[in-house]
Amino acid sequence: MPDKVLIYSRFPKSMIQRFADRFDLLDTGGKPAHELFPADEVAQIRALITAGATRLGAAEMDRLPALGAIVCYGTGYDGVDLKAAAARNIAVGHSPGANAAAVADIALMLMLASVRRLIVADPYVRDGGWAGAKPSPLMRPPPSLAGCRVGVYGMGEIGRKIAARVAAFETEVGYFNRSRYDDLPYQYFPSLDALAEWCTVLMIAVRASAETTHVVDAELLKKLGPDGHVVNISRGSVIDERALVVALKDGAIAGAGLDVFETEPHAPDELTALPNVVVTPHIGGNTREAHVAMQACVVANLTAFFAGQALPYQVK
Repeated sequence: MPDKVLIYSRFPKSMIQRFADRFDLLDTGGKPAHELFPADEVAQIRALITAGATRLGAAEMDRLPALGAIVCYGTGYDGVDLKAAAARNIAVGHSPGANAAAVADIALMLMLASVRRLIVADPYVRDGGWAGAKPSPLMRPPPSLAGCRVGVYGMGEIGRKIAARVAAFETEVGYFNRSRYDDLPYQYFPSLDALAEWCTVLMIAVRASAETTHVVDAELLKKLGPDGHVVNISRGSVIDERALVVALKDGAIAGAGLDVFETEPHAPDELTALPNVVVTPHIGGNTREAHVAMQACVVANLTAFFAGQALPYQVK
């Protein structure tokens, strides 16, 4: 008989079909399990699959007394209370690096679209502005990417792939990370402030945590300057969105490319109404190959857990 696994977050059916082939799934559709399934069945659940950003704290864990493994679909696990899990001897797994290439690609797309003003240029052609030689201040020549300084905040798997990609555009690359890596050819900065002072494009690839919440605030955005751009493919909580709106409106920075927001799926209207913002609906890791890789990590973690083994992709 297949092992039972609770689907804690809301996932499209196509994304969890691979798990249904291996395990007996109890799909909550993102609703509380105790509202959908009998209490005795919920009490026996030993493993669950969740989206990393979905809130999963001590109270939720207490409703699942037999829980031994929380497996996050994707790299992130910021929604999981790791201290509460550790106190209950619950292993937490994820899919490290599985979607790194896909997310890095989106970061490059957003950077190019923001710096070269794609969102303004496209309607300029479609609406006849170009054919009619209609003046547009947003179509003035932007600075070239060649020689541009790109700062990467967070040098994990995604950050490294972003750095390698932007370097191919003949940019200068620098980074700030909690640790300095001797194997990287990029300039290291001792603080995020120092990185922002130096770079023109700030790429955010850091994990969400209490210490990174709103770390990109009004003061930091000012350091980027009027030609500066910020690209966020990590978590929306890293940027103070209100401060970002003000900076974009006032010309403190030139533009922004955002794949993530503080309250998803509701991006602020003030932000999305601005012509110098490029937005995508958190699709950084949404490629067929990335999903296959993330699903493989989930299956490996669950298989190991039910076999009484350590999770191969355990959060450390």
